[in-house]
Amino acid sequence: MRRAFELRKLAIERGDQPYGAVIVRAGRIVGEGVSAVITTPDPTAHAEIQAIRDAARRLKSRDLSGAEMYGTSRACPMCEAGAYWAGLSRLWYGESIAGGEAPGLR
Repeated sequence: MRRAFELRKLAIERGDQPYGAVIVRAGRIVGEGVSAVITTPDPTAHAEIQAIRDAARRLKSRDLSGAEMYGTSRACPMCEAGAYWAGLSRLWYGESIAGGEAPGLR
């Protein structure tokens, strides 16, 4: 979670929304994301989606089963759906590391 908050700070420094996210599998960060909705012409560039994209690229697979996402805030419906389709097992959020729920399609 500490890394997610470092990425949140980076997003703010870049002039974007204050969100960061990481994806962890087997105790290792396999994906990172910084919000880029303001600084790029991409309305889907939420930190969580960026982290999913990064993990899929690094692992060379769209199947992220067994991985968990840690984000600076609760995932929006788009990001939760992306986590569901990627196969993430749990979503954690906030400084108190709340959540721990399996992603779903709400």
